[in-house]
Amino acid sequence: MRVILALCMLAAALMAQEPQFTNSGELVLPAHYREWVFLSSGLGMTYQPSTAANQDRSPSFTNVFVNPAAYRSFLETGKWPDQTVLVLEVRFSETKGSINKDGHYQAGLDHVAVEVKDTARFPASGWAFFALGKASSGKLIPRTADCYSCHAEHGAVDNTFVQFYPTLLAVARQKGTLRP
Repeated sequence: MRVILALCMLAAALMAQEPQFTNSGELVLPAHYREWVFLSSGLGMTYQPSTAANQDRSPSFTNVFVNPAAYRSFLETGKWPDQTVLVLEVRFSETKGSINKDGHYQAGLDHVAVEVKDTARFPASGWAFFALGKASSGKLIPRTADCYSCHAEHGAVDNTFVQFYPTLLAVARQKGTLRP
């Protein structure tokens, strides 16, 4: 009986794919986001000009996850539905460890950021960004931050960088939702 109850609780947690907010309006990090759909990983990606400081450190890995319901909807329509949650997990990279002789592998967590589509809560554009750092919840990033204008200007599909998600890029092309 306990096993069945535990499985039901886990299933309920995984099904809670819609964004959850605290009473103060902070976004709650989805507890099981690493079990969501993995979209892509980048190494050393930046949207800012290179600087000497950036070149002197190991590049970061970025992993992007999306809630399964939004992913399934995107496959069908080529667009993100309301209640889409994209989690950006930024990890440090290492080069020396165990048997590795060359290249980089992912290491400890640097920080987490989340992009949410919720047209009722964010009527201006429907999208909002949250900085969580390493916390279990995070505050809304102010609308004056560069992420809003950058995503609006360069997002390949509906405010998101689908151009960096190879499997979804093909879907967007097929559905005709890819911005030129």
